[in-house]
Amino acid sequence: METLIEVLIVEDDLRIADIHRRFTEKIEGFTVIGTATTGEQAKEWIETIQPQLILLDVYLPDIKGIELVTYIREHYQFIDIIMITAASEVEVIQHALRGGVSDYIVKPLTFERFKRSLEQYRNKFHQLSKNKKLTAEEVDLLWHGTKSEDSQGTLSPKGIDQLTLDKILNTLSKVDAEGITAEQLSKVSGVSRSTARRYLEFLSLENKVQADLIYGNVGRPERRYSIKK
Repeated sequence: METLIEVLIVEDDLRIADIHRRFTEKIEGFTVIGTATTGEQAKEWIETIQPQLILLDVYLPDIKGIELVTYIREHYQFIDIIMITAASEVEVIQHALRGGVSDYIVKPLTFERFKRSLEQYRNKFHQLSKNKKLTAEEVDLLWHGTKSEDSQGTLSPKGIDQLTLDKILNTLSKVDAEGITAEQLSKVSGVSRSTARRYLEFLSLENKVQADLIYGNVGRPERRYSIKK
């Protein structure tokens, strides 16, 4: 069993911090070890626990979150940071990038966006924990979420995430000969209907799934998808 990733939430609004905690607890592989509402509290938690991941807001009552990024990088280089904030100023984003922030989520956030960020982080965390050396393809997947042009011919289009794609393919692999609609795929896989439809269209273009129109007794025909044999 893989070790749980310990998460510290740094957010001065307790209501929002509780949302982040509940979101985190819904995602496999993570455990929330505490919540800090100020920069000083965050430093105390970091010194005592040294979590693997910090969910960090920019606006704190005593210091700015970007100052905490600098502090963490100076003293705890192996702690990772995902920023969740309403701040969209260029200088803040530049500071986050230069500070090695793993992801930058602009509020208001959705669970789907939050989940995608943590699942991508979890994938990177465990891959780096298990391997001493990575292939060029694995490095590209870690950095960009896509394979290099040399390894797959073309880069994955914008909006196609490898983890979500794998989930969709895994769901489709269990579908019987009748196939599945985008709406049904949405319910089974836990993604939105528009996301399910986008991934199905992508897989159709990649010639990995086939789409058939099924005419029922009542109403419009349904487009059903199944893995190509």
